[in-house]
Amino acid sequence: MIEGVLLFFVLLVNVPFFWMISTSFKLGPEILAYPPRMFPSKLNFDGYKYIWTLVPFARYFLNTLFVSFSISVSKIILASFAAYAFAKIPFKGKNTIFFIFLGTMMIPMEVIIIPNYITLNLIGWLDTYWALIIPFVVGAFSIFLLRQFFMQIPQDLDDAAVIDGCGRTRYLLTIVYPLSKPALLTVGLYAFLASWNSFLWPLIVTNSDNMRVIQIALKALQDSWMIDWTSLTAASTIATVPIIVLFFFVQKQFLEGIAITGLKG
Repeated sequence: MIEGVLLFFVLLVNVPFFWMISTSFKLGPEILAYPPRMFPSKLNFDGYKYIWTLVPFARYFLNTLFVSFSISVSKIILASFAAYAFAKIPFKGKNTIFFIFLGTMMIPMEVIIIPNYITLNLIGWLDTYWALIIPFVVGAFSIFLLRQFFMQIPQDLDDAAVIDGCGRTRYLLTIVYPLSKPALLTVGLYAFLASWNSFLWPLIVTNSDNMRVIQIALKALQDSWMIDWTSLTAASTIATVPIIVLFFFVQKQFLEGIAITGLKG
């Protein structure tokens, strides 16, 4: 009984997603037909052909992929070093500094948009990859998540590494990293999702088509008197596929990382 109810809600939640995919293959009259039709009468690939040939969608897609991947890798590296320091290295004012870091999570992005924009303008980084990547390579949430995981690693391993002459960096890379794969993948996935879905910041700091990202492309397909729903849903489907594929491959580690980091404060 419970399984049937859960299955019903799973299907219900995924109806918009399946409808989007179905619409991307429909002909124009079928999209607005009443009563609505769930499946197209025949597969129509015009929407996909349009966005890959007449619109520089491939460029937007590659830009988004590069920016999201760069932010994910950078955030994993930088956050892991900071988290290890907060979790394992004793220094004066550690807890105070850590709580200040956590306090930055309460500052909405809209508050720092103008200062960040002015700074990037002064150093000449507007309409570059640097403007899309650098402001997001460090995040308080990533540091917090990894710190919670690192605190669960037995201190005996740290002490044994010190006795054997293993430095902090080597210990982090050769011992802590392999033990922390679920947490590291969780941080990377969160960063990738946030970057992939980012719209406001790329819209502000980029001007040319060569630097635009996929979310801006989706908005551009709506900026007309007559929205081509076939092309829009085709573009939305393509924008969704990488996220689904990524989550499919790392879902086990992702769920494990969320569960483990929540066990201990």
